[in-house]
Amino acid sequence: MEYNPEGPFADPCPAKTRADLEWDRILEALAERCASRAGQRLARALPFASTRAEALTMLAEVREAFELARAGEPLPSRDVAELEDALDRARIGASLANEELRAVLGLLEAARTSRQYLQGRRQIAPALFAACATNPELDAVARELAAAFDPDGSLSDRASPRLEELRAERRAVRDRLVRRLEDLIQKHEDILQDRYWTERDGRYVLPVRTDAHERFPGIVHATSASGATVFVEPRVLVEAGNRMKMLDAEVAREEQAIYAALTARVAEDIESVAAAARALAHADVRAAAARLARDLDLTFPDVPEDAFADRGASDGAPRPPSIELIAGRHPLLALDGVKVVPSDLAMSAGRAMIVSGPNAGGKTVALKTLGLAALMVRAGLPVAAREGSRVALFDVVLTDVGDDQNLHKNLSTFSAHVQNLGQILGETRPGALVLLDELAGGTDPREGEALAAAVLDSLCARGGTVVCTTHYEGLKALALGDPRFENASVGFDLATMAPTFRLVIGVPGASSALAVARRFGIPAAVLERAERFLTQEAVNFEQMVEKLSAERRALELAREDAEREASAARAKRRELDGELGRLREKERAVITREGEALLASLRRAREDLRAAQSRLRGKPTEEDVRAAARVMDAVGQKTSIGGELELRPKDEPAARPAVDPAAIRVGTRVYVPRLRAEAEVVEVLSGGQLRVAAGALKLTTSIAELRGTGAPPAAAAPPQQRRVDLDAAADPDVPIQTADNTVDLRGLRAHEAVAMAEQFLDRSLGAGRRVTFFVHGHGTGALRDAVREALRASPYVARLRPGGPSEGGDGVTVAWLKW
Repeated sequence: MEYNPEGPFADPCPAKTRADLEWDRILEALAERCASRAGQRLARALPFASTRAEALTMLAEVREAFELARAGEPLPSRDVAELEDALDRARIGASLANEELRAVLGLLEAARTSRQYLQGRRQIAPALFAACATNPELDAVARELAAAFDPDGSLSDRASPRLEELRAERRAVRDRLVRRLEDLIQKHEDILQDRYWTERDGRYVLPVRTDAHERFPGIVHATSASGATVFVEPRVLVEAGNRMKMLDAEVAREEQAIYAALTARVAEDIESVAAAARALAHADVRAAAARLARDLDLTFPDVPEDAFADRGASDGAPRPPSIELIAGRHPLLALDGVKVVPSDLAMSAGRAMIVSGPNAGGKTVALKTLGLAALMVRAGLPVAAREGSRVALFDVVLTDVGDDQNLHKNLSTFSAHVQNLGQILGETRPGALVLLDELAGGTDPREGEALAAAVLDSLCARGGTVVCTTHYEGLKALALGDPRFENASVGFDLATMAPTFRLVIGVPGASSALAVARRFGIPAAVLERAERFLTQEAVNFEQMVEKLSAERRALELAREDAEREASAARAKRRELDGELGRLREKERAVITREGEALLASLRRAREDLRAAQSRLRGKPTEEDVRAAARVMDAVGQKTSIGGELELRPKDEPAARPAVDPAAIRVGTRVYVPRLRAEAEVVEVLSGGQLRVAAGALKLTTSIAELRGTGAPPAAAAPPQQRRVDLDAAADPDVPIQTADNTVDLRGLRAHEAVAMAEQFLDRSLGAGRRVTFFVHGHGTGALRDAVREALRASPYVARLRPGGPSEGGDGVTVAWLKW
């Protein structure tokens, strides 16, 4: 039989499989999380997908419900009454009762809520919207039903004009009856047993004493239990009572007519109503599946079309299914609150996994974990494994787990086991998952081992995906010579004498029967005798398996240490990356602030230069020339703070040689860096000062500032950077400190510092500076006071102040020069 990965698939869960894997417990856990009885009934009979597309759709619906719940917007579910019987009666024209119509109304209101919820989330939950959205035309039916009932559930007077009229008349007749009864109570108080009136069989009566009823004309309707009271309807009220009975009948007929009309209205859209009921139950089950996934930490596996062992095939033939669980857990153990040790499980078609190891070590749990995962995917449920697991769609899951002996059928345990194996062999085909616990156990070990090997060989030949547990050494040895077989084992810790419950692929496991017996108190003498009965081959095999187990454990410990170290290294790397990012952000913020300050200074300089240019147009005076020179000097200061911000324009010569003071004469051509132009010396002054003229522009400068007009020699030192021609000027109120306008007086005596300060004032005034900085430090304050006293007495100083926080504080004095 060829396997079709797209289906249609058969029922994957025969009765034997359902019992062995306890599938009904999964369904019951799902039903317990449903809000409605219809949802619970659907959950307990949860269908399996018949095609791969259907299975993927079911998984997508549960995934969407899970994601919505995780986002804090769970799929709405309500306890809606089951209405199948009522809807069937409505189909054949029978009228629904008050409670049934109100149940239909509750259903339609829940359907409207669900539809509006899904409509608003259609983009993120398209599968749920397609499966659970209801007909919006049902809202009109819901409005008609809602209008017919009062909040207390009774039929409203508004249900029909005739009903409103009849009920109004009945209320009026009753009011007259009550008033007349109260009058009669006052009038015949002496013969009444008590001052009240009541109803008997729908008639209004008074409690009259038995010995006086002949004096009270009327109709006796009942007597009290003691016989001391008779309940008499006054004759004067008989006609009114008759009218009340007639009105009651007419009201009842009108109510029945209304119920029939409302039922007919429901019947017009009966299929849409039934579909809404199914959609709500479906949504309830999907919401319950999302809650189950949250409670048991279930995940959504990939559903491949072909076996992962055959992905490289290119013949285009359909591939039998495969299963690969990463950290798989038994969901029922998790449901019971048991801490489950996860294990990796992987199998493909045409192969058999032989699981060995000690009793109570988790072999059967591994079998059931695989089987339940296969069934849960076919039912559209997530599985108890980690993300990245793969579970293909199996056509059928066949099991032989547990003891099936039956005294009534004269079957021993082994007979029942063999009978079930025969049925499994007959049903195994590509697409079948076969799970066998203690294959061919309960008989002669040599014959049982041979039978088990033959059964496994036949199952693999038929294309089944087979997993079995065993204690037979011969089965463990099959994997050594046949690639279709693979060993797996559950561990046993000899140090603690306890199973580890962790499944390891590729290594057979020792049964450790003697170790288990020692753990449970079998005397040492008995165990020693048992060891002597073992064959040498069995002893050697057990020793080999124990050695492999010890080495495997050592490797696992080494791997765990390596993983911990790698995790710590990754955490440290993340911490260092974070710290580096924070430092970069801090550096970027500092650069941004400094850049903004520089741009603001350059903007001010640009405005000053524009003002200077406007003064130089036309016929500038000498004062205009001086002001322009001061502006350009300030621009130079701002663009060469400490020499670090100097820029060179593209067309500026690299550098010019210094001039020889001895060669300076009136008429000598020199280069003035401040003007960025050549000028002619027109006057030689004392103290190394000169007056130069560049066209109509004249200014005073020093020989040290001037440069020659020729190009620099080839072996000259690296050229100094020139200030860029920026449109900026210094702000006198916010001076910029440079190397040119600063003198360092620290380390000098007071009289030496005063003398150097006065010389620096002379040079600064000659250079056209407006602001100077005197660095004297803090110290005892003597040097500071001497310098400031000298500056206050100087005729060249207009004003002075201590340095600001960014200028050196009180260890610096800033002085403005007179012009």
